[in-house]
Amino acid sequence: MARPVAGIICCTRTVGIEPAQAVMNRYVASAMAYSDAAALLIPSMPEHMRASDVAGRLDGLLLTGSPSNLDPAVYGEAADDAPGPFDPARDSMTRDLIRAMLDLGRPVFGICRGFQELNVAFGGTLRRDVSENSDLLMHHAPEDVGFNEMFDHVHDVALTPGGVLAAALGEDRIRVNSVHFQGVSRLGDGLNVEAQADDGVVEAFSARVNAAPVLAVQWHPEWRTGANPQSQVFFNVFGRALRGEPLVR
Repeated sequence: MARPVAGIICCTRTVGIEPAQAVMNRYVASAMAYSDAAALLIPSMPEHMRASDVAGRLDGLLLTGSPSNLDPAVYGEAADDAPGPFDPARDSMTRDLIRAMLDLGRPVFGICRGFQELNVAFGGTLRRDVSENSDLLMHHAPEDVGFNEMFDHVHDVALTPGGVLAAALGEDRIRVNSVHFQGVSRLGDGLNVEAQADDGVVEAFSARVNAAPVLAVQWHPEWRTGANPQSQVFFNVFGRALRGEPLVR
């Protein structure tokens, strides 16, 4: 039997001096290995293709993390001092892809930026201070650490009783890596909180639209997935969603 096909969004990046469509291998490899799926990379080039051109060919969509941030204008805030970099082509393509996939009843999962994109797609907003607000946990490692050490920055999250993650993991608290400067301000309409940090910041949510499951996490399960059984569960659940199976066995 053919494996399901997961669409994975690309970012606009610069390679040398040229613009490129790119996604880090760790997202693609983790999705294929632990969801038991094939993958197709979806370019963020809305000037050349529409989301509707590809949505019907996909069994589900994975929205990855990225160094870029959503433009605050996307969620209705004028902020001249908002930190970049920005990727307006991805902002546009993911907005349309989320709508197209959910209209078809196909699952959409998100990681980090993808989590934020989904919150905004459901009418939510973002806060831009989660790495520097003294009233909150530090949600990002200090800027002077190396890349690998950045993902060693962790904190606990409480899983919502009866939620998808709590049921799939069989836990009420887990420890997650935390590599984000922005987070949920107002939660999108119809989204159910799946996990919260001890400072109240929403770290995961779920929804169901036209029978399509939505699940997104602010942390990075694609980072060294092979060494983290809890991260593997996120992609196992994505694999079941791609097959139209119950998310929790």
